[in-house]
Amino acid sequence: MNLTYLVLAMAAVTYIPRMLPLVLLQNTCLPRYIKSFMGFIPYAALGALIFPGVLNSTGAGNLESAIVGCTVSILLAWWEMNLIMVVVGGIVASFIVNILLK
Repeated sequence: MNLTYLVLAMAAVTYIPRMLPLVLLQNTCLPRYIKSFMGFIPYAALGALIFPGVLNSTGAGNLESAIVGCTVSILLAWWEMNLIMVVVGGIVASFIVNILLK
């Protein structure tokens, strides 16, 4: 029974901070610069979540191959390649550098 209360409390703690801004700010008109700023938050959060994992993806001592793979992925994304090509290009570049450095 205690587990049920714990799960319900965790659900409430997760739901309330997400629900309150929607309820309290539903009739508020935000300035244009704040709306523009808020548009960049998902990209910044995604980058902050992904980048540390990229640097640790090739294991300890292989930072060079991780940086090369990340750079190739960024360049392919910049050239607006398909998402699969971006991921595969980064993996292949990292693999090649890893093989060449051994």
